[in-house]
Amino acid sequence: MPTFSPFSWLQGGSPAPQCRTGLSSKPSLDEAVRDVVNQVGRRGEADLALVFVSTGYASDLPRLLPMLQNGLRAKHWFGCAGGGVVGTNAAGSASELEQGPALSVTLMCLPGADIQTSVLSTDQLPDLDGASINWQDWVGIRPDASRSQIVLIDPSCRGINDLISGLDYAYPEAEKIGGIAAPHNAPHGSLLVDQNVVTGAAVCSIGGDWVFDTVVAQGCRPIGPVFAIEQVQRNVLLELNDGTTTSTPVACLQRVLAGLSESERELVRHSLFLGIERRNLQLPTAEGQPKDSAFLIRNLIGVDPNNGAVAVAERVRAGQNVQFHLREAEASRQEALALLNEHVDAVEQPITFGLLMACLGRGQGLFGSPDGDVKLGRSVMPDLPMAGAFCNGEIGPVAGTTHLHGYTACWGLLRHAPVSSSSNR
Repeated sequence: MPTFSPFSWLQGGSPAPQCRTGLSSKPSLDEAVRDVVNQVGRRGEADLALVFVSTGYASDLPRLLPMLQNGLRAKHWFGCAGGGVVGTNAAGSASELEQGPALSVTLMCLPGADIQTSVLSTDQLPDLDGASINWQDWVGIRPDASRSQIVLIDPSCRGINDLISGLDYAYPEAEKIGGIAAPHNAPHGSLLVDQNVVTGAAVCSIGGDWVFDTVVAQGCRPIGPVFAIEQVQRNVLLELNDGTTTSTPVACLQRVLAGLSESERELVRHSLFLGIERRNLQLPTAEGQPKDSAFLIRNLIGVDPNNGAVAVAERVRAGQNVQFHLREAEASRQEALALLNEHVDAVEQPITFGLLMACLGRGQGLFGSPDGDVKLGRSVMPDLPMAGAFCNGEIGPVAGTTHLHGYTACWGLLRHAPVSSSSNR
C-alpha cells in the first residue's frame, strides 16, 4: 500500500487533504477540551470533525460541542458517546481508552468531498414496503451524493434493524459503518451533531471524491462441518443436515464437540456462536464479481432438551447453511489481520483515516491487553490516524447487506477515490 503523504499524492493547485487529531483522558471535560484543542491546533476550517467521548463525561455532553467550537472550526461536527474511545494524539500514537473519561477529536480537510449530516427521529419510520424515495426524502440526502455513510444510533432508539434495512433500501450503493452509542444516566441523548446532543439516529454522508471502505471482523473461527437447515420455525432450528445425516441441532453440536480439544470444549461454555450464511445479491460491477457469501455470526439464545432444538438470535429459513463458531482472541487477531491485509492489497489509493467502531466485549476483555484492535490496524497501516468508539452494537456489511453486530470490530477506511477515476470501487 502506498504511504499516505498529504503533500505529494495530490498534485497541481488542489489543496492537500489533512487529518489533525487529538486524544485526552483529563479528569474534567474542561481540561480535556483544552488539551485536545492544543493538540489539534487552531488552524483553518475543516470539512468534518469527528468527536467521540466516553460516558465518563456524560453529564457534561451538552457543553462539549460549543466548547470545542470556541477553539476549533469545522463545517460539520459528528460523533457520539461510547463505553470507551479510540483516538490518536498529536504525536501520532493511537490508543483505545476503555476505562474512565476520554475525548477523541479528529478534524479532516477533504478536498472534493460532499459531506452532509442528518438527524433522524425514529419514533415512526417510513414503510419498508413503500417506495425507496420515501426513505430518501426522510433522510434528506440524495443517493447520488452519498457513497458512504456513518450511522450512529442512540441506545433509546426503537426499530434499529428496520432503520438499518431502510437505509440499505434507500442507499443500496452506499457502504455503511457505525454503531449504537453507549447508554448513560444523564437526561439527554448520546449523539453529537453540529452543536447539539440528540437522540434517535444520525447519518453522516460522505460523497464526492471520497469514500469509506468497510472491513467487518467478527472474531470467530468455524468448528465442525457446514450444515443445511432442514426444518425451522422462525429463529428455532429443528433439524440440520451435514450432507449424509439429518439430526437435531443438539445432536449435530454433540458430534462437533467430540472432535474438539479440551481447551476448545471449555471455550464452548461461553464463546459458542452460530454462523448463518449470507449470500451477496448485488450484481457484479465493472471491477469484478462480489464475494459469493459469508457467515453472519449470531448468538445462540436457547436449547430445548426435549426435542434437541436450538434458538438463534436471527430469523432463518430452510435451505440456509449454518456452521458453529468459537470466539477467542487468536481467531479474532488472525481474522482482522487477514481482512485488513486483503483490503489494503486490493486498493490503489492511500488510506487517509481509519474509523473503528468496536464492541464493548472486545478490547482488553478479549485480547487480554490494551489496544488490541488498534495494534492490529497499525501493523497493517503504520501511522494511520484512527478514531472511534466502543459501542453497544456495531453496524457494518456482510455479503453486501448491512447488519447490526455484536462482539465485532467494524473498520471504515477513508480514501480519496474521484468519481471519474477508473480505479473507483
